[in-house]
Amino acid sequence: MKKIIIIILSLFLLGVVAIFTVNFYVILTTRNNIITIEEAKNLDDIDCILVLGAGVYENKPRPMLEDRILTGIDLYNNGVAKKIIMSGDHGQEDYDEVNVMKIYAVEKGINSSDIFMDHAGFSTYDSIYRLKEIFEVDKVVIVTQEYHLYRALYIAKNLGIEAYGVSSNLRDYPGQLKREVREILARDKDLVKVIFKPQSTYVGEVIPVTGDGNITNDK
Repeated sequence: MKKIIIIILSLFLLGVVAIFTVNFYVILTTRNNIITIEEAKNLDDIDCILVLGAGVYENKPRPMLEDRILTGIDLYNNGVAKKIIMSGDHGQEDYDEVNVMKIYAVEKGINSSDIFMDHAGFSTYDSIYRLKEIFEVDKVVIVTQEYHLYRALYIAKNLGIEAYGVSSNLRDYPGQLKREVREILARDKDLVKVIFKPQSTYVGEVIPVTGDGNITNDK
């Protein structure tokens, strides 16, 4: 019985070590690609700015999402890229992140034709897989909060996209510790996922980001 307990504890400790090793590996291999808006202005041939979705409530972006959109707009206005992709969850008729994101940006003065919506960005992996396969993006600036950027950049790198990240940490967010802990496990999950490179939940027709973003409008 004692030997069994020792084996179980040993396996548990090995699992914990493996989880944290992967976590630090993802961070260490991507942190140099997290840059400022000023640094992003010096990049050449960026296909688009990718703004990753987050929560909406009553057709308004929640604070984390609002800050992502504002940072994406700032990058666009500074000439980092001529197109923005808003990628988020629009899997149900009564929950629509991407139209909320686009409407917010248009109200801030961004040309509607420069904003594409990825209605099937149900996860970080889905958003970046579709970035490459649907929107034909090779070089991108990704916008999300810093804790999330490491994983997004790691996925992009392993899916063959040259990616840079700009943090949208514009304020403090309640519940951040819980998100940080959850993100550790998510990094492990997606490290395994990019090894096998499964298709995203939905694929669909190719929509080159060089075209008119209004083609993705559904309203």
